[in-house]
Amino acid sequence: MITSGAGPPGPSGPRGSSGARRRRQWQRALATHRRLLGAGLAAAAVAVGLGALAPEPPPSAAVLVAATDLVAGQPLSAEDVRMARYPSEGVPDGALSAPDQATGRTLAAPARRGEPLTDVRFLGPGLLAGADDGLVAAPVRVADPGIAGLVRAGDRVDVLAAETAVGQGSVSVPAARSVARAVRVLAVPASDASGGFTEGGLVVVATTPAVAVDLARAAVTARLTLTLLGDD
Repeated sequence: MITSGAGPPGPSGPRGSSGARRRRQWQRALATHRRLLGAGLAAAAVAVGLGALAPEPPPSAAVLVAATDLVAGQPLSAEDVRMARYPSEGVPDGALSAPDQATGRTLAAPARRGEPLTDVRFLGPGLLAGADDGLVAAPVRVADPGIAGLVRAGDRVDVLAAETAVGQGSVSVPAARSVARAVRVLAVPASDASGGFTEGGLVVVATTPAVAVDLARAAVTARLTLTLLGDD
């Protein structure tokens, strides 16, 4: 008996077409995945290569720096300083390496925020580091605080003494003489919390013991002043 009607679907029928589409979708997804994976591996290889070619960071050292702008003449507290990393070749000689090396010590000159602190920045024997043998640190009380405020550590100055001499009759004529010539300023410590001066300005200079005696003697009998010298 011959029966009519559609037979079971073959490979080219509806089921075959659906399976072919799924295979093509999987193939496209796999190809996309492979491309993404390849791009990721290539990027990783470039990153590794660049890392291998990049120079290593220079060696550094931990140094003590000013945590904020600091005035001279005031003992430092733990909040005034902090540690920072500096390139080893840029660390100044005598740089401090721990907060307790500065706590309680007095700066000889102002310091800016982030400035490395060294042993010669503080009042004490360190001020004479690098000075010629036989020199001493002598304090000079300048009568005019404005003049003291013009000099900085490292400047060269002449110290003058203005004495009152009695001339002919009853006229008093001030006489000035040089007490110290071309002495180096070691420090300009402040005498109040604001960094200013109250009764005259104090300046510390490097000089010989004999001149230090003359300075002390002149301070009793005369008003001292400074003359700032130019660079050599």
